[in-house]
Amino acid sequence: MKFQILFFLLLLACMYLSLAQGSYGNCCLGHAKGIKKSVRKNVESYRMQETDGDCNLRAVVFLVKRRPGLAKQFTICANPDFSWVQSLMTEVDNRRSL
Repeated sequence: MKFQILFFLLLLACMYLSLAQGSYGNCCLGHAKGIKKSVRKNVESYRMQETDGDCNLRAVVFLVKRRPGLAKQFTICANPDFSWVQSLMTEVDNRRSL
């Protein structure tokens, strides 16, 4: 009987620890070094990913639309400190303000 209770408590502790670690479902795990000009033209928007919460990497997440016949959209993660990332962010802002 004592073994069953101990086993049950150990199982609960393991489940609790696995749930407490958080989820990385929508986080960037790395940065792109660069993107092609043809892809730059198809960037629709971007968002900032900060290191608070579940994500451990600061990044700019670009949302890119694909050509017809392929999947609708995909994302590219980039380092916000790179100059090409900052210029692309400005370019996207200018496109959206028109």
